[in-house]
Amino acid sequence: MTRRAGGMAEVGASTPLYGAGPDDEVRDAIEGRDASVAVYGLGKMGLPLAAVYAARVGDVIGVDVDESVVESLNGGDCHVDREPELPGLTTRLVEDGKLRATSDARAAADAASVHVVIVPTPVTDAKEPDLSVVDAVVESVADGLSPGDVVFVECTVPPGTCRDRVVPTLVERSGLDADEFGVAFCPERTSSGRAIEDITGAYPKVVGGVDAESARIAEIVYGYVTDNEVIRASDARTAEAVKLFEGLYRDVNIALANELGTLADDLAIDVREAIETANTQPFCDIHDPGPGVGGHCIPWYPYFVMSRVTEPTPLLRMAREVNDSMPAFTARIVERELGERDTPMDRARVLVLGVTYRPGVEESRATPAGPLIAELNHRGAETLASDPLLDHDAIASFGAEPVDVSELVRTDPDAVVVVTPHEEFDAIEWDGFDDVLVVDGRDSVGDTGHRTYTIGSGRR
Repeated sequence: MTRRAGGMAEVGASTPLYGAGPDDEVRDAIEGRDASVAVYGLGKMGLPLAAVYAARVGDVIGVDVDESVVESLNGGDCHVDREPELPGLTTRLVEDGKLRATSDARAAADAASVHVVIVPTPVTDAKEPDLSVVDAVVESVADGLSPGDVVFVECTVPPGTCRDRVVPTLVERSGLDADEFGVAFCPERTSSGRAIEDITGAYPKVVGGVDAESARIAEIVYGYVTDNEVIRASDARTAEAVKLFEGLYRDVNIALANELGTLADDLAIDVREAIETANTQPFCDIHDPGPGVGGHCIPWYPYFVMSRVTEPTPLLRMAREVNDSMPAFTARIVERELGERDTPMDRARVLVLGVTYRPGVEESRATPAGPLIAELNHRGAETLASDPLLDHDAIASFGAEPVDVSELVRTDPDAVVVVTPHEEFDAIEWDGFDDVLVVDGRDSVGDTGHRTYTIGSGRR
């Protein structure tokens, strides 16, 4: 494949796949690495996906607006931390000329025949899906779209987005008819810390096209990406809903666990034990209670559905309310337990352990630590926080005084609240604390030698 300055493939050098002919002809193009791929978004999910595409399907141009990410990747470095296999794979693919990066989305669109969109889709303060980044990427793709190209959307979107939003934009800006290119929704089903494993086959891959030809091409292409089966949904809208339903199930299930967890004192039982025992029945699978639900998926997915339907959704709304209430419940437990030790909140020093939403993952979007810190401050506590994955500025932005992991004991807190049990906290020498109250949100600390309240289990 010929190149032009900067390592970009020349326009027209990539084989079109949509309407290319029988399945065997499409497979021949993929196996001959004649189909260039542009992956738009090189974040925690995007870079692993780009790497797998480069290893298995065709030469890949990764696109990102962050110039430092582009420079790092073109130097063979991996900017995504704590992702096994990815650093070595990235370096090898860049050295072999199969993976490169650019911030010029239009140039990447010109060069590629397969366009993979995997960019953030957050929720606004008004609880509406924010598709502005998706829109911008689709517009860039449209400016370089050629007949026979296919566009695969991997990031989470409301049902109907591909047919009602992506296709019209591509038609309007490219000047092509809708039957000259393909669009399919192919949701990522990936977790940080195991992205390569997940992409290449931990779960079946779901694809859904806006038409039969789009679905056919998506099924063939992802047959090379994954070692697992490819499930073809009836259409893109159904595939979009599948991705959301996975998250909605977890949100509702966790809400049940959290509501049960708040009843431990009233029922005078260890709710966690009851849940664990109930789950020995194969039809029961209740999740664990905790101080809240965070991340860029579960807390947002209900709004991708609720914002698009006219029917009431009381269960989805109530699940969100329950999960959003857990940081305040945790703060009330801290205040109550300290009060029984004659320590009022307005004279208490409270140390929060873990600010990211999940152990080992440098992501703090929608973390329950945020509202917990705000609630502790509102109740008058002096709030400190420690997280080995975040710098002091990031921690301070939540309203807590940052503390290094090595300095925890020296802070002399009245209470310690475990929100996110990073493995670095396993080395804490609890004996060094002076008669501290421990509120364990995740049942993770074991016997600390101090009075401990575990959410869902109560005092011990």
